[in-house]
Amino acid sequence: MKRIILLLMLCSFSFGISQSNLNDLLAAGLNDAERFTSDWLAPVSEAGIYSISNGWYNSADAKPLGGFEISIIGNITGFKNKDDKKAFTLNTEDYENLQFVDGSTSREVSTALGDIQGVRVFVEAEVVPGVPVREEFELPSGLASEDINFVPSGYIQASVGLIKGTEIKARFLPKIDTDDVKIGLFGVGIQHDFTEHLPADKVLPIAISGVIGYTRLNGEYDFTDTEIIEGANQRIDTRFNSWNFSAVVSTKMPIINFYGGLGYMTGKSETDILGTYVVTSGPFQSTYEDPFSITNKVNGVMASVGTKLKLGFFRLNADYNIAEFNTLTFGINFEFR
Repeated sequence: MKRIILLLMLCSFSFGISQSNLNDLLAAGLNDAERFTSDWLAPVSEAGIYSISNGWYNSADAKPLGGFEISIIGNITGFKNKDDKKAFTLNTEDYENLQFVDGSTSREVSTALGDIQGVRVFVEAEVVPGVPVREEFELPSGLASEDINFVPSGYIQASVGLIKGTEIKARFLPKIDTDDVKIGLFGVGIQHDFTEHLPADKVLPIAISGVIGYTRLNGEYDFTDTEIIEGANQRIDTRFNSWNFSAVVSTKMPIINFYGGLGYMTGKSETDILGTYVVTSGPFQSTYEDPFSITNKVNGVMASVGTKLKLGFFRLNADYNIAEFNTLTFGINFEFR
């Protein structure tokens, strides 16, 4: 349960590492452990980046000078039907030591999003000439095996109107700092309403804007006390960065409005496995300091459609974003003009 809570706090990423049988993987050697972990984590990092990239707009109609909005935004990025992201092909020819117990040389195995269980592998070598040492273990499964088929994110966002047609935005997740988890999120953005410069702006039924937003998530999970593997100061340091560039159009009606956007997202995740790890089983026993880092880059086109309900200064909005990973975004907003 503790690790599932961690999933919700770290966009599933550090949860994935904590599930990955780190002790067993390092028993296969550092290079094999890094190769497998990189392929295993790539889809969940991609989903996490898409998740935090959303929610930058709920209208193309820019706020006037001094107008502002405070929002609570939540994103749910689903992968239930993303079978191509739930598994990858592990070919033992790409590994130095890892072999399948069933004798196959290539087969589908689970990613951190998947639900392929019971895949057993082994490593074997002669530590002493003529005396082989063999270590068997099971490859990790993923979030779907816990009946989790989404990656969540959430934050508080504020927008303020400046000069004609321009507003700036900022988002943050208040820093959470517990005994073993630290997480924080921040971002900045800008939106410009191009229809503000048209003579018929006040009578046009629509607004058209451009939006640029940058988001960064920092997370750290200290699992020294979980006794996954002998050592000290064992922790995961994760950083997500994303840029969203979008063109947005919306209606301009008094109560219910509709909006949509077309954009491009680019992002990167960086994860450092830090601390001391002592492998005491198998033929490749060793001590590793800060064993490896993993970097994943993501980019893709996104399209969204949504609606916004105005009730005085209170607003509700929801939109659906179509991309490599689809995301449902919902917001509770308080706007003052």
